[in-house]
Amino acid sequence: MFENITRNITRFITITEEEEKIFTDLLTCQSFPKKAVLLKEGEICQFEGYIHKGCVRMYCLDDSGSEVTLLFAIEDWWISDIASFQDQKPSKVYIETLEDSEIYILNPTTKEKLLSEVPKFERVFRMLVQRNLTTLQSRLVNTISKTASDRYLEFIKVYPSIPQRVAQYYIASYLGVSKEFVSTIRKRLASKER
Repeated sequence: MFENITRNITRFITITEEEEKIFTDLLTCQSFPKKAVLLKEGEICQFEGYIHKGCVRMYCLDDSGSEVTLLFAIEDWWISDIASFQDQKPSKVYIETLEDSEIYILNPTTKEKLLSEVPKFERVFRMLVQRNLTTLQSRLVNTISKTASDRYLEFIKVYPSIPQRVAQYYIASYLGVSKEFVSTIRKRLASKER
């Protein structure tokens, strides 16, 4: 049941069977239907979650009330509002499932207990934060310096399975383009592959 998350963790650290048991005993496995809102703007994020199955997105609302997708997370990725979770301050984002999802959850109490009992997990969470920062920095640079077409190509390189799993308007809101643009570029790429 915990093979995937254990494999995810052991990319960063080596753990004993006892340490693995401490970790997995602290996890809560939760199932969520498609379109479940896990976090709303203004709420305090109470989870760091590993996606065992499904697809989740994080988004915010712009000044006009339109949704802007900030990231997608699929199997073997972690999802949380790190700032809200860490500082226990109200979130500025929403997190929702785009598919039926199973997520292994750590809450602030269980995470602190894990770090207290198995301090080497500090490295795991530091590496996850660094990866998250790298991803966000790359996205910011791409948004500023690349054309919309190049941003789409970069997107499908980072998220190769997402275009088959989510509606085009979510991808468009992630890229900052219209859904018609996404449709046009997908058709253009499909015709080149023939």
